[in-house]
Amino acid sequence: MLSKLRNNKEGFTLIELMIVIAIIGILAAIAIPNFIAYRNKTFCSQAESDAENIQAAIADYFSEPEHINTPTLAQLRGFGFSGSAGSVNTGTIIGAAPNTLIAVFVTDVSTRCPRGARYQSSVPGSPTTDIWR
Repeated sequence: MLSKLRNNKEGFTLIELMIVIAIIGILAAIAIPNFIAYRNKTFCSQAESDAENIQAAIADYFSEPEHINTPTLAQLRGFGFSGSAGSVNTGTIIGAAPNTLIAVFVTDVSTRCPRGARYQSSVPGSPTTDIWR
């Protein structure tokens, strides 16, 4: 009976374990770069969101007839733009004369966005133009 128990070995062989480890390695090699790309994309979305918020506030600003000159960020605070809560992004509005194209530049000072530090959008006209591409 004792010899019968010794011959009945259960468990995994070294080859089986190596195959499982290789499969896990292949899956990790596929999943980790995709996860990093997704995470990096979310870092850039805050600057894009800030530029779109400034753009919407500019549209609200110009909806009042007495506003004909390019606003500053301080003037936009009363038109729905309050900046990002806890954000370190800085915005610049360029466009001096009435009836000119206004460009909005948002700088991501946190440098966590791998595509660059600036996001640009134009008001009015075509949809946002991403200068990272």
